[in-house]
Amino acid sequence: MERQYVRAVYKTGVYIAELLEEQPANQRALVKVAAVLKHPMQGDLHHPKEADVPLFHQRKALAEFEKTWVPLSSMKPYEGEIPSYQESLKEAFQKELANCQQLDSEWARKCEEKLKECEKEYGW
Repeated sequence: MERQYVRAVYKTGVYIAELLEEQPANQRALVKVAAVLKHPMQGDLHHPKEADVPLFHQRKALAEFEKTWVPLSSMKPYEGEIPSYQESLKEAFQKELANCQQLDSEWARKCEEKLKECEKEYGW
């Protein structure tokens, strides 16, 4: 059986992932991460781009080969080259960091701080 790849959104990150299982009755699918298209946004998901929140979350990208359930509505078929996980993670991380650095706000400064914590954990 040929592997099927999808573009899947998980929280605020976007990934290229292998589709492992679909559960239409539960409106979800199990996917295995192959690459990162968009690094997750930092901060509180319920109060996006707000700095004054009780807990400003650090959000790392899902790991290579990590399996997670995603809503069926968040998936689209993916066709094309699949970049290496590490290269895609670095590129997505650098884009997210650049976006934060372009903004002049307390939220952007906190994002940059959290992203730099992620960078240390990624081991670059």
